[in-house]
Amino acid sequence: MKLVREGKASHGMAFFALEQTQGKGQRNKSWLSNPGENLLTSVVLDCKNYELNQQFSLSMATSLACYNLLKQYGGDEMSIKWPNDLYWRDRKAGGILIENIIIGNNWETAVLGIGININQTKFPEMHRNPVSLKQISGKEHDPIEMAKELCIELEKMTSFISKEKSGELLSLYNNSLYKKDQIVRFNKNNLSIEARVKGVDMDGNLMLKGDSNPTIAWGDMEWVD
Repeated sequence: MKLVREGKASHGMAFFALEQTQGKGQRNKSWLSNPGENLLTSVVLDCKNYELNQQFSLSMATSLACYNLLKQYGGDEMSIKWPNDLYWRDRKAGGILIENIIIGNNWETAVLGIGININQTKFPEMHRNPVSLKQISGKEHDPIEMAKELCIELEKMTSFISKEKSGELLSLYNNSLYKKDQIVRFNKNNLSIEARVKGVDMDGNLMLKGDSNPTIAWGDMEWVD
């Protein structure tokens, strides 16, 4: 992001880290990773041709690119946990954090921060149910080559960010949604709520059945694993 603001990073540039010392996750959590074992990358995207209401479309496209890559090597039990965590069964394989530069009503740039567990097999106790591709597939993989493949998937999936293809993008996302049609427990204002996950709408709201609020925006509730 610093390089973007200094005008030294342009559309399509991907930065790969062998080690992170200040890795960031969702909800201001830290992202911890063993040096050299995982896929840690940030991709710069020029968003001047996008509308502000397409931010969740970018989140879906990024999630699906990661999902497609993991499914290729990890099999059919991969899923996307709303809004943009990558899961194998009930274990977290990766996460996404998108940071935007918005000036007025103009969406200038997005930096797609992606972390995927590739070869790490021992995790800090503070991590909740982590899993790596090595644990899933039984094989070691080259994180840098995986990052190159991910960039190809990103280019393919971001081409779906258009009014004409938005429905197809949403359908692909919902078809890979974690716990879809299952009853899930959430925390809302320190209260436990159970509801059936029906899907996600175009605005990025999680649609539920069995709760007084049929849709929830990210940040309003927290999954209880």
